[in-house]
Amino acid sequence: MIAFENLPASFQNPETRQAYESLKKQRFHLVAKRAFDIVVSFLILLALSLVFLVLAIAIRLDSPGPVFYRQVRVGRYGKEFRIFKFRTMVQNADHIGLSITTGGDSRITRVGHVIRKCRLDEISQLLNVLCGDMSLVGPRPEVPRYVKEYRPAYFATLLVRPGVTAQSSIAFKDEDKILASGGDPETIYVEKILPPKSELNLQYLRHITVWGDIRIMGRTVAAVLKG
Repeated sequence: MIAFENLPASFQNPETRQAYESLKKQRFHLVAKRAFDIVVSFLILLALSLVFLVLAIAIRLDSPGPVFYRQVRVGRYGKEFRIFKFRTMVQNADHIGLSITTGGDSRITRVGHVIRKCRLDEISQLLNVLCGDMSLVGPRPEVPRYVKEYRPAYFATLLVRPGVTAQSSIAFKDEDKILASGGDPETIYVEKILPPKSELNLQYLRHITVWGDIRIMGRTVAAVLKG
């Protein structure tokens, strides 16, 4: 971990300092977590290589544009990175609509609907895990514009690598339906979804273990299968 004094100015608050000191005491678990991430993400990528190939072909045949959507997200210590997601929308969708996706979004392609329903768009983030930008489990990475809406305490969630999945992801697996329930989607996200998601992420920071990550991964698979 880098020195607290070297963190961005937005991190310099009592709540984040408390989380920082707590994480320092969990260094063994953090090292074990990273080793687990590398081994498991490599094995899953190897096992799903054929699935990746099929998805890539289907996406390219369905609509013009790249296979991956490389959106900028905010990661550990506030460092920005580009996330790997299988493209489920038309090319340049982020230039013709919101940064968040609502149910029935017209930008979603035919193949994209299937990919999103099966939650397959997220598995390409295993590449981010191997690169060191992400973890298998951790707070989901936000786009910069929503990080600017963080309350001081929420910057503590940026002390660890963001995850492919999280307890907050499971709790809000139908987020797109909530956003489409009426009103401005971005206002709903910032006021109704972001705070409880961040609180769940803060809870995760207090009890980081490899076994805890395995349980969250299992719950994620169960939630996807349940639909």
